[in-house]
Amino acid sequence: MKGKIALLDYFDGKEAAALLIDGELHDFFAEPGANAPGSIFKVKVKHQIKGSGGIFVESPDGDFFLHKTKGITAGDVILVQVSSYGDGEKLPRVTTKLLFKSRYVIVTPFNEGLNIAKNIKDNERRIQLKQLVLEELDHIPYGMIMRSSCASANKSEIIKDCKNTIMTAQNVLSAEDKQMGLIHRAPSPHQLAWREWIDMPALDKTSGTFADHGVLELIDELKHSKVILNNGNYYIEPTKAFVAIDVNTAGDISFAAGLKANLAMAKDLPRQLRLRGLGGQIVVDPAPMLRQDRKIVENALKSALRKDTVETNFVGWTAMGLIELQRARVRSNWLTR
Repeated sequence: MKGKIALLDYFDGKEAAALLIDGELHDFFAEPGANAPGSIFKVKVKHQIKGSGGIFVESPDGDFFLHKTKGITAGDVILVQVSSYGDGEKLPRVTTKLLFKSRYVIVTPFNEGLNIAKNIKDNERRIQLKQLVLEELDHIPYGMIMRSSCASANKSEIIKDCKNTIMTAQNVLSAEDKQMGLIHRAPSPHQLAWREWIDMPALDKTSGTFADHGVLELIDELKHSKVILNNGNYYIEPTKAFVAIDVNTAGDISFAAGLKANLAMAKDLPRQLRLRGLGGQIVVDPAPMLRQDRKIVENALKSALRKDTVETNFVGWTAMGLIELQRARVRSNWLTR
């Protein structure tokens, strides 16, 4: 099927959302599980961890690690928001700088000002958005960032979203009378699809739509470590320490074939990591190629990563010719659950 379509259905009895572009699985939101990024908890501070610059905080729903703890002492009761998943023995990370992200706006209670997303380049539109918010909202109690999705959105939808998100923030921040533990749940897969997949000409939320559009078969492919390319293949192997990527050519061992396989991997890797919910340290072992061609592969990979929705830093090349990446752990590693 050509074009874009968002599919809202269930997978393994749990809510899920799939985004197809020209028949290819471009994005997938699975049930995020407990302690997902975006969740907000009322917690009690335990103790400082020497040499780490952080502290443990506890709640009935589990312990978390809080970095940058200036002004916080043991015994304090505070609100924190999960910023990244835990990994193995590592606890989920949390922050005290809460934010409330919706389709058109991000409300930032601890950062003042009304800001417009940098991706909105049209200066006239930027001015219109500021005027719209200032005129339509009687009172703006918190900082706000108007997302790039506002570029062509309906005015009434923008204002409705702003009001609803501000109300959510107010309800959470008045949580002094609430019990310890979870007070604001991370968005569900269907909510995430509405929030993040803006340019959707088609939507199908009928029961069984995953099966009708071949999504179940595409999900089965993600359960295998081997990814087939036109010019070779590569393997994605999560380990306890990092995610290993091994790139191979399709029988042709020339440097030219190696470069082609590496470029194909660079274009596809962000999508594969996104779909599989993988983050943390990523180590890529490229197929053999000329040293002078490394920059070509590096630029191709950086370009693909810039288009991705998950923040990933290109750390560099090792002495052994491996590529190191550092990727945020904001997606559920749902394939291993």
